[in-house]
Amino acid sequence: MNIFLREAKILDPKSPHHNKVVNIHIKDGRIESIDKKEHRGETVIEAKGMVLSPGWFDMRANFNDPGNEHREDLVTGAATAAQSGFTGVAILPNTEPVIQTKSHIEYVRSRSINFLTDILPMAAVTIDAKGEELTEMLDLHQAGAVAFTDGEKPLWHTDIMLKSLIYLQKVNGLLINQPEDQLLTRFGSMNESTVSTVLGLKGMPTLAEHLMIKRDLDLLKYAGGKMHFSNITSAESVSLIKKAKKKGYHITCDVSIHHLIHTDEDLMDYDSNYKINPPLRTDNDRKALIKGLKEGVIDVITSSHTPLDEESKKLEFDRAEFGIAGLQTMLPSLFRLSNELNSEEWIEKITHNPRMILNQPSASIEAKQTANLTLIDTKSKWTLDDSTNRSKSRNSPFFQEELTGKVKAVINGTQFQIFD
Repeated sequence: MNIFLREAKILDPKSPHHNKVVNIHIKDGRIESIDKKEHRGETVIEAKGMVLSPGWFDMRANFNDPGNEHREDLVTGAATAAQSGFTGVAILPNTEPVIQTKSHIEYVRSRSINFLTDILPMAAVTIDAKGEELTEMLDLHQAGAVAFTDGEKPLWHTDIMLKSLIYLQKVNGLLINQPEDQLLTRFGSMNESTVSTVLGLKGMPTLAEHLMIKRDLDLLKYAGGKMHFSNITSAESVSLIKKAKKKGYHITCDVSIHHLIHTDEDLMDYDSNYKINPPLRTDNDRKALIKGLKEGVIDVITSSHTPLDEESKKLEFDRAEFGIAGLQTMLPSLFRLSNELNSEEWIEKITHNPRMILNQPSASIEAKQTANLTLIDTKSKWTLDDSTNRSKSRNSPFFQEELTGKVKAVINGTQFQIFD
């Protein structure tokens, strides 16, 4: 493996080459040199006008394998992630069966060992993600689970949450929860707001999120440990987490890309492709999330990739399933935020921070480091359609829309791919 990238602009605030245009020589999976010199390479990538960042990492995606491989599987999920710029993805345990045993962890790890994108399994906290009985978390940690979460389902059982925080301290394990009081969101289809009233749909109040965050913070203060809040959506949630961080709580959090660019007003036409859980909130909430990213309150941006078959989406709105296939439109979506969030404000949220939170090796653009890189063509335009879609599913509100921003190449150690 001998690659030469010519005239790439570095986007990595942690690199001494940040914002510089340089040539990069990669040999046998390592960055041999970063300078202005010409080098010989078996593969030459003309990167003039393009941006080179550390390899992207998605902290929340569902690949549906095993159980619902017709929606996505490990092979197509990894291929979609690679073409979207991700060299690492942590996948949710909400499969069939749920990822909750050592053999389930081994299934994911063994099947994805040769993928360009590293696939890291997160294991369920409770059996079948029902919130009632703990899994063997310590054994699962030894088997290779990078974190523990019931994924798309909140940890509603207070005693289970408490015990999980205590047990995981033995291995410095991370507990992840999507904060939602399901008794308050039951039968809901969208955010509880004037829009839901106009549309005649049962609302899901932000109160359901705030109550769970307050509960979890109290339990964390009592038991110790560390916790990550996933998929926060509201101004009040940002405020609660900001105050807790100032008090020294060992917490981190993420937001999905969907909640940064869409609001509940996008549902006015009953387009089920905008139906997600937690739901899209108001524009005030969206702006608060942006501010939370700028201030460092929110640590990570995720794709929250949830591929679904058409039969699950082409229904009456209140009967359609929740979820957006978000991997392939991550880059264009980030570019849509350029007036509110610049690249330096989001790049660490999809590169360094998720790796640090999950205790994974860092990816930095420095000489003698392992090559873990994503090359971005910021001006390329393309349309998401059946010819460009790499996922098995097409439940995206961007389908048939022209988008700006495309991943040109991904390099992960000794593996790499250049995209048209």
